[in-house]
Order: sequence, then C-alpha cells, then structure tokens
Amino acid sequence: MSDEKTAEEIKPPGFKKFLLYFLELGSLGFGGPIATVGYMQRDLVEQRKWMSRQDLLDGIALGQTMPGPLAAQVAMWVGYLRRGAIGALGTALAFIAPSFAIVLAIGFLYVRYQGLPVVQSLFYGISPAVIAIIALAAWKLARLTDGADRRLWVVSGLVGVVTAATGTEVALLFIAAGLLLLLWDAPPGWLPWSRVAALAGVPLQSVGALGSVASGATLVALFLFFFKAGAFIFGSGLAIVPFLHQGVVLENHWLNERQFLDAVAVGLITPGPVVITAVFIGYLVGGLPGAIVSGIGIFMPIYLGVVIPGRWFIRHRQDRRVRAFVKGATAAAAGAIAGATVVLARGAIVDIPTAVIATFSLIYLWRFKFKLKEPALVLATGAIGLLLHGV
Repeated sequence: MSDEKTAEEIKPPGFKKFLLYFLELGSLGFGGPIATVGYMQRDLVEQRKWMSRQDLLDGIALGQTMPGPLAAQVAMWVGYLRRGAIGALGTALAFIAPSFAIVLAIGFLYVRYQGLPVVQSLFYGISPAVIAIIALAAWKLARLTDGADRRLWVVSGLVGVVTAATGTEVALLFIAAGLLLLLWDAPPGWLPWSRVAALAGVPLQSVGALGSVASGATLVALFLFFFKAGAFIFGSGLAIVPFLHQGVVLENHWLNERQFLDAVAVGLITPGPVVITAVFIGYLVGGLPGAIVSGIGIFMPIYLGVVIPGRWFIRHRQDRRVRAFVKGATAAAAGAIAGATVVLARGAIVDIPTAVIATFSLIYLWRFKFKLKEPALVLATGAIGLLLHGV
C-alpha cells in the first residue's frame, strides 16, 4: 500500500521543466558533488515530488560505481529516466552550460591578462590554497573508500608513492588496482583477465602518444586525451588532477606547472563539476574550438557510463565482482590524488608566505563546515596574494 501511495504522489512535469531546473542548479550548484546531489534530493524528491527517492538512489549508486563526477552523473540519470539517451544529453547540457560559459569568460581574460602583475599576484595566493583543497580531498576519499580494509590502504599508499615519485600513467594503475581486488575478492574462473588488462592498456598508451606527437592535430589530441581522462575519474572529481597533470604538463607540455594550478583553481571557484577544468585547459591550448572538444571529450565517457550500462547496473550493482573492482579503482584514485598533491606542491609552495597560506588553508578546510567554503577560500587567498605583492 505504501508503494502505491508513493507512486501516486510522484508527479513529474514536462521535460522542459527538468531542463530549466538543471540550468538553474548548474548556475548555483556550489559546494561540491555531495551538496549538489543533496539539492536534487531536496528539490526533486522531497519538495516538488518529480521523482521517487529510489530512482534518485539508483542514480547515486550508479554514479559511485561508474567513472565520472557524481553530480553530473545523477543529472544525466534523471534525464535518462525521463527521455532515455536524449533526455540524459539534455539534462547534462543544461547542468554543464553555465559553468562552461563562466570558464570561457575566465579563460578569455586569463589569456589576455595573465602576464599582468595583478593576475600573477592573485594566483600566487590561490595556488597553495588549491594544494590544501586537493590534499584534503585525497584524505576524505581514502577514509571513505578504504575504511578498515588494510589492503585498500596499501593500494592507496603505493599508488600515491608511484604518482609522486615518477609520474607514471595513473590510468593503468587504476585498472591494475581494480583487477587486483576483483581477483582477490571474487576470482572468476572463466575470464582471461590478463588478456583484458592487456587490451585495456593498449589504447590508453596509444592516446598518450598521440597527444605528444600530433602537433598538427591539436584538437584531435585534446579530445582523445580528455576522453581517456574522463573514463578514469573514480571517487571524486578531483581524481582527474593526476591524470591532467601527467598529460597536460609532463607529456604534452601544453601548460606549465603554474598555469596548471591556475586551471584547477578555476574549476574549483565555478559552479558545477570540478572537471570543467578540462574546458579551461582546452581554451588555453586551442581557443574556443579547444574548449569545445575538451568539454566533449571529458563528458562523453561519463555520459556513456550512464546511458549504456544504466539499466544493467541497477540489476547487478550488488554483484561482488563489480563491487570489488570499484573498491580497488577508488582506492587507487585516493592514492593518485595524494601523489599529485606532492607533485603540484613543489610548484605552488615556493617560499614561507605560500607555505603559511597552504597550512592555514588546510586548517580552515578541516575545521570549518559551510556551503561555499572552497570558493570562499580561493577568493580570500587571491586577495591575500594581492596584498602580499602590494598590487
């Protein structure tokens, strides 16, 4: 009886209203993925009763298992439930459009004025704060994912050390960690996993090579690189940072260390998913066309991860093999973020003032809890940078 009553209470409107809602959420969705999904729970389930609680929980479960930023995945899932693949595309575009436009505007100003002392002073203060944000994200993800499982802490630690020390391609470490936990917790007797791992590794390596040699095909290189990165964002939007640093700075030399940290900062101060950083990087490398192809590249695998396995996943999400692989991959993500923090800190913490900013930023993030603390921190440390440089 309660199920029938719940079904009667759900009154989904026309699809246009869903699009307008996600356009608004994409414009005001500060606070990170958990906060944004919380707004969806409050607005769509509790207040407007546009969808059932179970439908939203299914989207969250899918988002926690498939690669990609959680908020964007749930937005796509809501559209998928209403209008299938086209609906998922519609809600995704509505949710992403505001931050895309903001990032383009910031990118235009950054390219035009980045040599000015005022801009350099802003990011002098912002960069060490970004290091604190990334470090705390790694710690929270590790605690959430690894829990009391010593195996997962070992995976996180090893991946962190490898990333910090060598900058080894992290995508392969994610696959290896997922397969390790799968073989440990749910060893299958019928699938040649070594062959699967080899096949998974070949295209990843090929994409990385293309980005470094295809100087006459920058847009293609950008698309393929960000498509690869989008396929391995497990556990947190900030999990993209080690992938981007490896490819953008070390392999392809599209940006230097300072510009890369500035790009991460832009992703943190704008509404919507942090992976919108990809659009900013694409703009710096290839102008508006670069921004567009980078945005398509980063979000396409996330979109496909919702619309292709969506229904199948809901039926099999408790499968121990699926759960084991995700545990290993997410533990690797926590370690990769931690390792990337060490690498990036070398370029951001360059003197005593930046060390002080990073330390107090970490204390602030750890102790204070409110909706806009990350954007507020970035803006405040930018102001501190201006004061320290006397601009």
